[in-house]
Amino acid sequence: MIKVGLVGYGPAGAFFHAPLIAATPGLRLHAVVTRDAERGAAVARDHPGATVVPSAEELLGLGIDLVVVASPNRTHVPLARLALSAGVPVVVDKPLAATAREALDLARLAAERGLMLTVFQNRRWDGDFRTLLKLDLGEVHRFESRFERWRPVPKGGWRENGGPDDLGGVLYDLGSHLVDQALRYLGPVTEVYAETDIRRAGVGADDDAFVALTHANGARSHLWMSSVAARTGPRFRVLGSRAAYVKWGLDPQEERLRAGGRPGDPGFGAEPEERWGVLGADGDSRPVPTDPGAYQEFYAGVVACLRDGAPPPVDPAGVAEALAVLNAAHTSAAERRVVALAPPAV
Repeated sequence: MIKVGLVGYGPAGAFFHAPLIAATPGLRLHAVVTRDAERGAAVARDHPGATVVPSAEELLGLGIDLVVVASPNRTHVPLARLALSAGVPVVVDKPLAATAREALDLARLAAERGLMLTVFQNRRWDGDFRTLLKLDLGEVHRFESRFERWRPVPKGGWRENGGPDDLGGVLYDLGSHLVDQALRYLGPVTEVYAETDIRRAGVGADDDAFVALTHANGARSHLWMSSVAARTGPRFRVLGSRAAYVKWGLDPQEERLRAGGRPGDPGFGAEPEERWGVLGADGDSRPVPTDPGAYQEFYAGVVACLRDGAPPPVDPAGVAEALAVLNAAHTSAAERRVVALAPPAV
């Protein structure tokens, strides 16, 4: 068994990483880092075989085979560097780092040590995105994608009230997924335009954002992320030369994990028929069954990498490319201009 040490037992650790680790053959949740007494009690209740320790340094003294970093964003780089320097492979929750340069520095450290470094970009395994990748729309010229919520009353915490060093706000939080999917679907980006705003009183980080990307192949991505959308738009609206794909509603896996569901439960990743997307053109369209979502495949890929030498489930170099786009989006919003990115290497 691969002994896993999880750093952090907030929502990311408790609802995503710990359940998926526990459900993955070959992995065992050995220890969890938290200084919060209530979260420590939750670990004991949810995963009675796991030890609770107060620091990452103490965790590394327990003979851990894999460190999973699910702590606040500002700690991702130092904790990943600590684990890699100690000779332990690492999974880092998104965003991997604040900048593409920091991400590439971590990737170089991992390569020098011969260790796995990978990033929990779980939305690559959303059922609707997996479905979209299989559809033939002809030449895709516009990719519209949204993560929108209606939270008129702020929840508080570092994601909403932290400063720039905390890497809070919807552009980092939700944009990390949307940009990653856009790059996976349409390839490298050459131009970035963004708008970011703080709409709610008492919030210190962006809670409403829009990003427009021009891809090297000429396609465009329009990405919305918001906490103040009283009426949400379609999750996907993708327009091609032969057909379009329009999909409403979020992948159900997060909701089911938060409710205590687990991979392996009947219908865990399945989406009800009334939420399937529609493929075609006006006057000639049909519903398309959504492929089951499969977050569990991320950690299955981690096991394959560590045991069999397979590639990591998410390449940190690709994540660095997405961070370059997010960095350009921040610059674009601050300076109110289009930011050009270097063309992809041939």
